[in-house]
Amino acid sequence: MNIDFNLFMNDVVRQARQDMEEAGYTELTTPESVDEAFAKKGTTLVLVNSVCGCAGGIARPAAGYSLHYKKKPDHLVTVFAGQDKEATEKARSYFTGYPPSSPSFALLKDGQIVKMVERHEIEGHDPMEVVGKLQHAFEEYCDEV
Repeated sequence: MNIDFNLFMNDVVRQARQDMEEAGYTELTTPESVDEAFAKKGTTLVLVNSVCGCAGGIARPAAGYSLHYKKKPDHLVTVFAGQDKEATEKARSYFTGYPPSSPSFALLKDGQIVKMVERHEIEGHDPMEVVGKLQHAFEEYCDEV
């Protein structure tokens, strides 16, 4: 059986993007779209998406499930590491003090980083543990909806 790896990866990426769109996240694909999104007042949750297994099995489900809470961010956005490289690099420039990590989550308030959930806090953890970490940050920094 011959499998076209590029075709397979395109399907994986397309599904990963679709998962986040269906969860209510806006995809940022250019540095300009990152600057525009991060300039908004209020809280912004950023998912640095990737094609690794911990993104697909833990981070993306956690990104959606975490929103079923009394408090949540005003804005939901995602950049895709390894796919939209310039947008991802621009987003990471806002995450002062944190090394590049994907998947990861950043919570910004008025464009400033207030909480980061890095890959080492996602990989090897249960999705509900990651949901708990995100909701704890929402409790501290976000308003009730």
